[in-house]
Amino acid sequence: MIRRLTLKPFLFSSIFLAAAAALPAQQPSADQVALLRLGNGIAAIAEGQIITQQELRKELEPIIPRLRVEARNQQEFNQRIEELSREVLQNMIDRIIIVKAAEKEGLMVPQSYIDQEYDEVIATDFGGDRAVFLEFLKTQGLTPRDFRADLYKRIVVNVMRQRNRMSQSEVSPERIEDFYVRNKLRFYQNEAVHLRQIILTSIADEGLPILRQTARTIMQELDNGTNFGDLARQYSQDDMSRRGGDWGWIERQDIRKELSEIAFDLEPGQYSQPVELNGTIFILYAEDKREEMIQPISMVRDIIEEVLSGEIARETQERWIRDLRSKSYIRYYM
Repeated sequence: MIRRLTLKPFLFSSIFLAAAAALPAQQPSADQVALLRLGNGIAAIAEGQIITQQELRKELEPIIPRLRVEARNQQEFNQRIEELSREVLQNMIDRIIIVKAAEKEGLMVPQSYIDQEYDEVIATDFGGDRAVFLEFLKTQGLTPRDFRADLYKRIVVNVMRQRNRMSQSEVSPERIEDFYVRNKLRFYQNEAVHLRQIILTSIADEGLPILRQTARTIMQELDNGTNFGDLARQYSQDDMSRRGGDWGWIERQDIRKELSEIAFDLEPGQYSQPVELNGTIFILYAEDKREEMIQPISMVRDIIEEVLSGEIARETQERWIRDLRSKSYIRYYM
C-alpha cells in the first residue's frame, strides 16, 4: 500500500522560512538554501518508521558539492536537487522495507561479522584512530550504538540483494545467440597489430652515423635470434623500453603513416629493417596481428554472458524490490 501526500505551498514556505530563521545571521549559501528547501518535517513513513526531512538532508549533504560543480546554472542545480531528493528518499525507504523482509525471513548476521566491518571502517576511513572516529560520530549526532545499528542494516540490505541475484547459469545459449545476432556491430574489430618498437634518438652530440651503427648492431643480434623485447630494454630510448618496447594493439590511425604501412606488412614474429624519420630510427616487430572482421560468437561468448548476467540481475532486483514495495505500507509526504 503506497500513498503520496504533497505539502501545500504555504506549508512548504513556512517550513523554509522557519529553517532559514534558525540559521546564523550571515546570508546562507546557495547549497544551504537548496537543502533548507526540504524543511524540517516528515519526508515519508515506511512500515511504521518515520523518515524525517532532516535525515534526508544528511544523506544529501555529501553529494551537494559535486552537483554544484556539475550543474551549468542555478536552475539545473535546483532541478538535480529535487530529482536526487526523491531518489535518495526512495533508497532510504527501500532499506527499511528490505530489513523488515529480512527479519520476517529470520535472516541472521553474526555479531562477529558486524564487529569486523565496524573495525574495518575505523581502520580504512579513520586511519585506525578511534578517537577521531568517535569525534566524527559526535559531529553527526550519532553514538557508536547508532552506528552499529546502521551498519547492521546496511549489511542486511547487501545480503538480501545478493540473495536475489540470479547466477550466470540462468543465461541460456539461445539468449546468448539472440543477443549476438541483434548486436553484431558491437563486436566489429578494426585491423590491428600488436606492436613492439625499438626507438633510437640522438643523445648529446650523437648524430645519425652513431645511431645507424647501433641499429646495425641490433639487427645482427636479431638475426642471431636474440629476443626483441630484451633488445628493446637494452637499447630503446622511449618510455616503453621497460616493457620490452611493447606498444600493445595498434590500429593504422594510431601511428604515423610511414610506420603503419611497414608495421601492417609484417607477419607475426617478423621485424622490420631500420626506418629513419626526422633523425630518429625505428625498428618494428609484429608480436601478433588481427584482421578487420566481426568477431565470431566463440570469441565473444563470455563477454555476452557477462552482459546478460548483469541485465538479468538488474531485472531480478527491480522485480524483487517492486514486489516488496507493493506489499509494504509506504506513505510519501513530499
